[in-house]
Amino acid sequence: MRNKILTQELFFSRTSDFLDVYLLTQANKSSKTVKSYRDALTIFRRYICDERNYSITGFQFSECTYEFVLDFTAYLKENKKYAPSSVNQRLAAIKSYLCYAADCDISLQQIYLSVLKVPFLSIPKLQRPIIEKDALAELLAAPDSGKFQTRDRVMLVVLFDSAIRLEELLNLKLSDLNFDVDNPYIRVHGKGDKERIVAITKKTVDHLKIYIRNYHLNATERSRPLFYSIIKGNMNTMSERNVERIVKKYADIIREKYPTLPASIHPHIFRSTRATGLYRNGVDLELISRILGHNSTTTTRIYAIPSVEMLRKAMEKGSASGIDEKPLWEGHEDELIRLCGLR
Repeated sequence: MRNKILTQELFFSRTSDFLDVYLLTQANKSSKTVKSYRDALTIFRRYICDERNYSITGFQFSECTYEFVLDFTAYLKENKKYAPSSVNQRLAAIKSYLCYAADCDISLQQIYLSVLKVPFLSIPKLQRPIIEKDALAELLAAPDSGKFQTRDRVMLVVLFDSAIRLEELLNLKLSDLNFDVDNPYIRVHGKGDKERIVAITKKTVDHLKIYIRNYHLNATERSRPLFYSIIKGNMNTMSERNVERIVKKYADIIREKYPTLPASIHPHIFRSTRATGLYRNGVDLELISRILGHNSTTTTRIYAIPSVEMLRKAMEKGSASGIDEKPLWEGHEDELIRLCGLR
């Protein structure tokens, strides 16, 4: 029935296959990425129907022109007040869908190439906030010694020490922990279902062992989630919102003592802080990239923020190099004048 209603000329005739088949099974995208693309195409559909007065069974690929998509990005920015990054995400989803459609039907290639030229909005390159050393130590020590506080402290410590993403933290299973080796590590399941090994310190291992004694004492199934919530008697993976709330709670506790703490404290800031700290301690960018699970060091470079001390030392080196040196032309002014074409 769907194929009879949505013929191949209609723009949304391939969205179901794109979202539910191609992205998941062929492009190997995560369910979170698929949801993001689905939301973006839904917003585009609402714009087409509500603002441009088309029906879903009337809007064709041929009507998705450069100008049409450009107007859509302007509408998101000016009417809906979307941030440039949000506009770019919606635009990227449309381009990706058209690329898929053009691969399926070569007659759509020109439409895809035309929309591909729609420019992304420029985004100011702001320095990513990090937690400085003293405030970080205070934040990691902020939870008290109760059972829930023990759990909270372990989550903060693991987020920082391993520099993993929040989603990766919540995907950890007991079986992903490897303590009984010379170099303890956790097995992380990252974006695109990519797996990597991340080393953790002995101190983090000690924290985890205390936590496990409190929360997994009678655990026989190694497939249980490391961090969980009990809802109506059932064990469920803890929600991202819950972790975000925990991080904010302890940041607010120490904020009065550390007023320079970034205004917005979220789980990802531990990743930024750890990566920047590694860079400042002289760890090679390529190795940091592997720790973070990046495909390229280009992405990792956003964390390569030199400290004020590093900048000061660099400037001292630059200024000290010529302090006691005589100018190269001293005693050879006549030759210098000649070289300058003067007399």
